[in-house]
Amino acid sequence: MLRVLLALFLLTACSGAPPSASPSLSAKMLSPNDIALEWRGEPTTHALEFATERDGAYTVLQYAPPGQSTFKHPDLMPKTPFYYRLRSIHGPASAPLDVTLPPGEFDEQADHSWAPPRTLPGSPSKHPVRSEQAVPTDVRAKVMHANGILFTWQDNASDEAGYLIEARAAGASEYRVAAVLDPDVNSFGLITLPEEKVASYRVRAYFYGAQSNVVHLVTGG
Repeated sequence: MLRVLLALFLLTACSGAPPSASPSLSAKMLSPNDIALEWRGEPTTHALEFATERDGAYTVLQYAPPGQSTFKHPDLMPKTPFYYRLRSIHGPASAPLDVTLPPGEFDEQADHSWAPPRTLPGSPSKHPVRSEQAVPTDVRAKVMHANGILFTWQDNASDEAGYLIEARAAGASEYRVAAVLDPDVNSFGLITLPEEKVASYRVRAYFYGAQSNVVHLVTGG
């Protein structure tokens, strides 16, 4: 959530075709206003989403890494319906880049004009995102300050849902989604978390695979 707020302030290698089996999602009440979610499915990144109306717009709660299969949604509005679903995420990831940042804290007064997502002039050819030729290439990470990295890459995908920047902090076991970007974006400035002074990064052109069942609970009074 902290990273999402910072992104608003600034304005794994993967698969080909998605798996045929849909993830299975279940939910239970831990208290009148706390819901626990659990799922089973392909070990891949998943977008866990919720809505408060059956046909309402869904909001992403978390981009869960492959090793995660549970989530607690706490302190919810009373007497409110909640609908949940899970969507698997796939697509070709770039080779990782290791980045070490200098000491220092985040400075809101610093110049961050380099950070918003951009589309730079482009790739000579593009390929379907389900093919390995769609993997982002020429990925570069330029350290801009103690908590900022400018990523650029060549967009080789023709039909991606968007791009992910994934981070694995030193000592962490797996990559997690650090930023979610629109299709055709190939430049973005990431404001890092404190534990990412030393980290590995990669860029992924992604598409959505199978969707889970929808589960529905109503919070108490």
